[in-house]
Amino acid sequence: MHIGGARTALYNWLVARGRGGALVLRIEDTDRERSTDANVEQILDALRWLELDFDEGPVSQHERAPRHRERLEDLIASGAAYHDATTGAEVQEWRRLNPGRGYRGEPLSGAAAEGAAVRLRVPGSGRTVVDDALRGEIAFENALQDDPVIARGDGSVLYNFAVAVDDADMAITDVIRGDDHLSNTPKQLLVLAALGEPAPRYAHLPLLHGPDGKKLSKRHGAASVQALRAAGYLPAAVRNYLTLLGWGAEDDETVLTTPELVERFSIDRVGRASAVFDERKLRWLNGRHMRAEALDRYEAEVAAQLERGDPAAAAAFAAAAHEARREACEIVRDKAQTLVEVWPLISFLFVEPRLDAVDGRVWRKVMKPGSRSLLVAAAREIADADPFDADRLEDGLRALIDAEGVSATRVLQPIRLAITGSNVSPGIFESLAALGRERSLARIDRAIGRLGEGSAADDSDPG
Repeated sequence: MHIGGARTALYNWLVARGRGGALVLRIEDTDRERSTDANVEQILDALRWLELDFDEGPVSQHERAPRHRERLEDLIASGAAYHDATTGAEVQEWRRLNPGRGYRGEPLSGAAAEGAAVRLRVPGSGRTVVDDALRGEIAFENALQDDPVIARGDGSVLYNFAVAVDDADMAITDVIRGDDHLSNTPKQLLVLAALGEPAPRYAHLPLLHGPDGKKLSKRHGAASVQALRAAGYLPAAVRNYLTLLGWGAEDDETVLTTPELVERFSIDRVGRASAVFDERKLRWLNGRHMRAEALDRYEAEVAAQLERGDPAAAAAFAAAAHEARREACEIVRDKAQTLVEVWPLISFLFVEPRLDAVDGRVWRKVMKPGSRSLLVAAAREIADADPFDADRLEDGLRALIDAEGVSATRVLQPIRLAITGSNVSPGIFESLAALGRERSLARIDRAIGRLGEGSAADDSDPG
């Protein structure tokens, strides 16, 4: 599901929930080639993940074909619609001969009408006015509009007719959709008028753009809800960010919970200019939401992300004790901005890192001359720490740093690389405490052993 479509669904959901209304999910699948079961499931999957529930539906427009045919016959019988066999080329020629006028056909009847398309009669004068919540009144001169085709020669109705009939039958009061549908709205209003049905209120949203000002697409990164899920974003953060794409709270607050969005959202505060989807801003906002999550929920989100993308990691995470998982999530929550960033930062707590797999450039950058003796001294501090917690470890290791007269990086980065197999991790003191004394010392001893094998680091002056 495209991000633009997700924002449209979200805005409809917010209006329905904020006003105590009912949200109707209708699958507009009159185009049978494009409306496959897989495409429909993609829409439903995205809505489930975004936690946007609906009160009615999903209703298949295609399955309502008998009702559409019934209303079509009503219009033909009343004279509001007629059969017309004119081809597209003939319509173009008619317009050439009648400049400044919309096409008007000659009704066919009897055998001549068989297999002919059906057109709606457009009034010869006056205007069709779209009263848009964002743009105000937009008038379309009836004389300039063609009598639109509303059904094919085989009797199947076209999109604009089906939408108008369904809106009337379902008592739809508000329609919020992209402004690429604005040109369809006068046609739908004409159908509703011919049917004698009231029109809903409309709001046509400007399309989303990428940071380069062009229409949002895959070249801008994650352009679908499924891609955002795979990239490790939280549903709550996505709802928060998508709401802000065009709408703003009165106090310009940025980080908002979903109940706050429901309470504060108003469609008339949505801007008319195209909003810019910037994934960097979404990442920042996602990090804020991750840090605000309850630890149990955070752990569950991490587990679900691993199950979707890395079954082996998911198994290792699930096999650990509950407290170990909680502690891992606790120490990483200030570091990770997306769920996919979590496992690389905490995997050392669940899977033994391989020092022989460490990139040689990283090893040489961290394990400088003198690193071996500093690790030996650090191991003594870690062995003697009592209690074995982050605060006591920090006190002991910072005392060692001061005594050796070296920078903190010279001591702490070798420890980090030794225990995690990486030069990036959560806080080093918290990482040591979470790993435990025995495993921490064993991994440091292994690194000391590798340094003793004649690597780039030796026992020269560490200063």
